[in-house]
Amino acid sequence: MLKIASVFLFLGLIVSGCGSSENSDVTLYVVRHGKTMLNTTDRVQGWADAVLTPAGEQVVGYTATGMKDIPFTLAYSSDSGRAIQTANFILAKNVKSDVKLKTDWRLREFNFGSYEGDLNHTMWNDIAASKGKTVEEWMADGFTPESFANAVAELDKVRVTPGENWPAEDYATISNRLREGLQDIIAEARSSGGGNVLIVSHGLSIGALVSMLDPDAVLPAGGVKNASVTKIVYQDGNYHVTDVGDLSYMENGKASGD
Repeated sequence: MLKIASVFLFLGLIVSGCGSSENSDVTLYVVRHGKTMLNTTDRVQGWADAVLTPAGEQVVGYTATGMKDIPFTLAYSSDSGRAIQTANFILAKNVKSDVKLKTDWRLREFNFGSYEGDLNHTMWNDIAASKGKTVEEWMADGFTPESFANAVAELDKVRVTPGENWPAEDYATISNRLREGLQDIIAEARSSGGGNVLIVSHGLSIGALVSMLDPDAVLPAGGVKNASVTKIVYQDGNYHVTDVGDLSYMENGKASGD
């Protein structure tokens, strides 16, 4: 649980002028998008985009069924097509049928610059080699979203001519945009009386968000899975990360046969 001082440190979140809704509780259901064609072909997919595969759509459908009785007051996704597609699947089955999806570019995945669309093992091998290690050795040192983003950003500087591509983002850039995006979402939710908010984002960005809110939180081995749900409660100035990468919504939806 983060006290308000920690919230200011990690989020810079100051919400004022909210009237009678100032102390409204907000529960964020942060969903990772479904599996895409680039996931399937093991390609780097940050700001690059691809549609969900048939299997990806099916699994998101299960998660949508598992979440259908949660009445969302607001819904956000990144502006990447795979996130929008996932959010629309979830909203189409939701008990609150009048919620309109809003997009926010700040919820995007990490930008990997010149590695976008390349094979994942190329990027991972390059990172490890830059440290004088094998991939296994580098991973054993302790993978974090911060160390990963900064390693890619450093490598990208010498791989592309400035102005030819969006440069890979370092962790400070990523955390700043995620912080600002979350700040605005929380402010809007509180001004509307709180409640449940759907957010559809991306694996590494969700991991970064969790690490920002609760540095002691343990991320799932292998990362946050497609169509999983990370639950964050904002209450009385505190953030509670209650679930990370929860697959029970998907599993319950699948079991229901709906």
